[in-house]
Amino acid sequence: MRNYFYTLQRKYLSLFLRPEDVVVEIDPLSPLLVNRMPGGRVTFRNTAKGTERSKYHSELIQKWQDLDALKIDYIVLGGVIHYERDIQNLLSVVHKKCHLDTRVIITYYNQLWKPLIRLASLLGWREKLPEMNWLAHEDIFNLLTLEDYELVWRDSKILIPFYIPIISNILNRYVAPLPVFRSLCMLNISVARPLIRTNPITNPSVSIVVPARNEAGNIESIIQRTPSMGPDDEIIFIEGNSSDNTWQVIRAVQEKYGNNRHIVIAQQDGKGKGDAVRKGFTLASKDILMILDADMTVSPEDLPKFYKAIKEDKGEFINGCRLVYPMDKKAMRFFNLLGNKFFAKAFSWVIGQNFKDTLCGTKVLTRNNYKRLALHRSYFGEFDPFGDFDLIFGAARMGLKIVELPIRYRERTYGDTNISRWKHGTILLAMLAFAARRIKFI
Repeated sequence: MRNYFYTLQRKYLSLFLRPEDVVVEIDPLSPLLVNRMPGGRVTFRNTAKGTERSKYHSELIQKWQDLDALKIDYIVLGGVIHYERDIQNLLSVVHKKCHLDTRVIITYYNQLWKPLIRLASLLGWREKLPEMNWLAHEDIFNLLTLEDYELVWRDSKILIPFYIPIISNILNRYVAPLPVFRSLCMLNISVARPLIRTNPITNPSVSIVVPARNEAGNIESIIQRTPSMGPDDEIIFIEGNSSDNTWQVIRAVQEKYGNNRHIVIAQQDGKGKGDAVRKGFTLASKDILMILDADMTVSPEDLPKFYKAIKEDKGEFINGCRLVYPMDKKAMRFFNLLGNKFFAKAFSWVIGQNFKDTLCGTKVLTRNNYKRLALHRSYFGEFDPFGDFDLIFGAARMGLKIVELPIRYRERTYGDTNISRWKHGTILLAMLAFAARRIKFI
């Protein structure tokens, strides 16, 4: 039972943990969790008995006092909160071992399982450890808030903690993630980020990537209307196989405004907005990356709101939301609106963070986080033609704090949309199914 249970836990945590990450479990209850993971290490706050330490690979035991010099990516509290006399103090001392990009993973049992877990201990199916604390989600949230953490992701797993051929896999992989059944799962997993007061870059600069296909009539307006945010912003136009004179206009605009604005231009090698976004981000050199659609249905004048949100650490991935304010009459067709609402609900369920509008083209994150995200893009497949969803999926997998910023959605004033409602809707469904398999049904 124990081997199967911890094997499942390792699989669920592997959603976040990559081979190169430094992962430390504090006061582990079993050598079957982080001790078995690539890059996994364990540490004990107090001197542990020799027999207890002997369960762990000696080279993976990290001294508590040495953690300050270690850049830890993930700290795991694997069920230890059930036996901790002062959970708030534990979270406080753990906070001191974190840096800005550290994530803390907490696992804890569902209170509904209390009688069964105690029965398993009596029958010898698990170690007899006296659980002192049984916490609800609200308790975890409050304790994290008190000690300057922010909850960014939570899920529930495992309907059957022991192995029954075929049945266990079906129930734990495909039934457990479903509504209603989630509330009956044994194991809860929460991911939190520490809120650390630092001295950030006072005025970071911005790389604004503008994918442009058949948008000749909008290019000059983008230059004229895009406000300066940092001291050395750059606007990167990526032209994508246009049938009009978009490329010629981009070159003329660079010549005309190049003395006053830093303008980078290139033509994409492949097809689709996603390819253009990835090329633009590769060329970007500034601290903050933004996407601005060349149709200007999101006003360039709104970009400083995104800049302020990420600069002040309101979130680590800022996503535009077009469904809060009234939009222009012809900005979005009825079936497009229905599709937006459906995909927002579906993606929210899969990702584990709330989205109201996944399809807004304006998205913002730091260049450092994008580099980390891009290293593991293949986890969700590399077939995103839009450039939005590998960013959303990657940000969720990294445990980034995702925040939606309401904007007013405008009607296109030049050209025709590059979106095919039914064709691209089908692609979105395929991406959703693929992501669900990699995030939810694992």
